[in-house]
Formats: sequence, structure tokens, C-alpha cells
Amino acid sequence: MQLKNYMLLLTAMTAGSAVARMHGHDRRHAAHRAREEKRAVGDIVTAMIDGKMVTWANEYDGDSDAAAATAATTTTSAADDAATTTETTDDIPEVSSVSSAPGTCGNWYDKSDEYSRSGFGLSTLSNGLQYVKYIGNIGNPWGSNIIEIEADKACKYQNVARFEGSETDPWTIVFWNNYGPTRKMDGWYGHSALKLTLEPGDIKYVAFDDDSQGGWSAAKGESIPVDANGGYSATWGEFDFDSDKNNGWSGFDVSCIQAQNANQEVQGMKICEHGGDQCSYVTHLAKKVKDAYTAAETGLDGIGGQVQNQPVRLVVNIDYDDTFSE
Repeated sequence: MQLKNYMLLLTAMTAGSAVARMHGHDRRHAAHRAREEKRAVGDIVTAMIDGKMVTWANEYDGDSDAAAATAATTTTSAADDAATTTETTDDIPEVSSVSSAPGTCGNWYDKSDEYSRSGFGLSTLSNGLQYVKYIGNIGNPWGSNIIEIEADKACKYQNVARFEGSETDPWTIVFWNNYGPTRKMDGWYGHSALKLTLEPGDIKYVAFDDDSQGGWSAAKGESIPVDANGGYSATWGEFDFDSDKNNGWSGFDVSCIQAQNANQEVQGMKICEHGGDQCSYVTHLAKKVKDAYTAAETGLDGIGGQVQNQPVRLVVNIDYDDTFSE
């Protein structure tokens, strides 16, 4: 089981265009040109994804005015589209409250007899499709499958990540589902299921509902960098929790593909299974990489951590820059 690197879809859609080759100062002029240079509606797009050739018909026409309506259905048809992008929007909501389950925890990583869904929205059913067309639980309303929780409630949730902030600077983290509010594969294009600010030394906890697939991007300051097409381009953490398509397995990895393809700074990040040996990390500027994706690993499979047992407990170090070898 391996998380899919969806940036390959965007690469295929912009192959041969100026957008795919942009460097340096050219990026700040890309927003207008990208709308003109993308493939036409109906063009057949082919990409090598995780070692497999995938083909689909492009349906993106560059219209940036499409409404990002909240997903309200719990069943889907087999005709759901596999790939579309949208422009970045500025309406990223700050987290307004921290969800709470009954009872308290001795340790955040403890197991519970029963796990809470307090704070989550309704779960959406998967569409049953395969590979990159698979849409799991994206929450109803969209994004309500990813919530911030209190430390003393963390053990009451089945899938939890502990985020440890930088020692020196405030950082911002934005979370998304791979499929956005309109059920297109554009979750990281300006959408946000949850946005957190970690002050120096902060620790925060995030719970993920079952069968959730997506990622987060973290950067110093108050916003997340974007690439020429408006996608989040700071270092990513990718997740797949209690996946129906993978028989209940969970997975995680760190990826700096987006940052490197955009010729932008690579932020350090480390994700480890709590109490386990599995870790995936990239240090600042990708000077050191372990079981993580760089641009050189685009399309490879088998990278990152895989967890079979429940509950899932991950520890995420933001601004990671280990100077010691392993």
C-alpha cells in the first residue's frame, strides 16, 4: 500500500507548456498564463503514476469562477472525474474551536475501548473506484473529517497526529483532502479542511476520520507558498487513514516534490509512528532524506510508513533539521 503522489497529474496536464518549465521570477507571472496554456477540454492525458500508466480525459477549461460548493452527498457514481485543478482561493478558514470527546487520557497515545467521532461531520461513502480515481471519506460538510482535538482527549480518537512546532518561529499548517469540495482532485489548490498556527514550542493534536486520504503543508509565517498553478508547494505530509481500498491499512510519507518542482525552499518535516521504527523525513533544503519523496522519486512506490494496527498514532516534527546521521 502506498499513498499516491497526485502532483504527477498536474505535471501531465501541463507537459510541454511554459508552466511546466518555469523557474525563478517567471512564477509570479504564471497565474494568467496557466489559464491559457493548459490542455483543452477533451484532450487525452497520459501519465506514469507509481509505475503504472494512467489515462484520462481532461475536463478542466480554466474557469476560475466555479463555485466550491460543499460536498453534501454520501454516495457517488463511477463517473467521478480523476483530475482537475482550480485556482488558489483566499478564503481559508482558521480553526474556530477544538473538538472534545468525553473522558480524559492518561497519555495521548493510549488505546481506548471505543473511539469517538465527536467533532467530525458525517462520513461520506467511498466511490469504490480504483487507484487515483478513488474518493474516500471527505467529510460532510467537506473537510469535517479532519479536526483539532485537545491533548487529554487524543486517546479517544482512532487516528491522531501530534504536531510539534518549530523551536524558533511561528509556522502555519494547512490540511486538505485529496479530492476537493466539488469532488475534483484539487484539494490542495487553495482549499483547507483545517488551518493551524504553531507558535515556537507549540504542540497540537489533529484527529482524522476513517478512510481519509489527503495531506498537509507547513511553512514558516502566516501563509503557505504556492506554485505556478496555485497548488500548495511547501513540504507536504501525506496520509491515508484506515483505508477501505487498502483493507484498513494506513500510510504516511513526507514529500518535497512540489517544492522542488517549483524551485522553492524545501522545509524540513519528519513523521514517525509513535513507539515504532517507521519514520519518513526530509531536512531543510532536502540535505537529508529518509523514506520520503523528492523530485527524484516521483512515480516510485513503497516509500513512507505503513501501519496495519489500530489506533494510528503519528508524531510530526515541523521545521525538522536533524544534524545527526541515522
